[in-house]
Amino acid sequence: MAEFVMKDMLAKAGRDDVAVESAALHTDEIGSDIHRGTRRELERHGVPFSPRRAWLLTTEKIRGYDMVIGMDGANMHDLRRIADPADAPKLRRLLDFAGVDRDVADPWYTGDFETTYADVVVGCAALLKTIGEPKL
Repeated sequence: MAEFVMKDMLAKAGRDDVAVESAALHTDEIGSDIHRGTRRELERHGVPFSPRRAWLLTTEKIRGYDMVIGMDGANMHDLRRIADPADAPKLRRLLDFAGVDRDVADPWYTGDFETTYADVVVGCAALLKTIGEPKL
């Protein structure tokens, strides 16, 4: 969900200089598309999305990014486990950008995609502000 919300926000801000990808941290979802509840919530808010296949994040892939964003404490634990220690400063929890000290609600456990969407919008808007203007 966050991938497509952030891509939509970037497009509306005229930012084509930022790449956004989401990845799996465990092998159980490799190859899966986005959840049907996520699709419904994105459609409800007019956020464009496309089919995708989950892929496993690696240490090497992390090395190539400027930032790696997790949604919750479990994600952050897994990211710290996968990342090279030198890349630890790149690892951030999404809602931290908004000054909110909690995890994004996980609809996998709650079934509440609406709350997750609201959390993602708050975090992505703050992240967009943090990224700032394009670098020329």
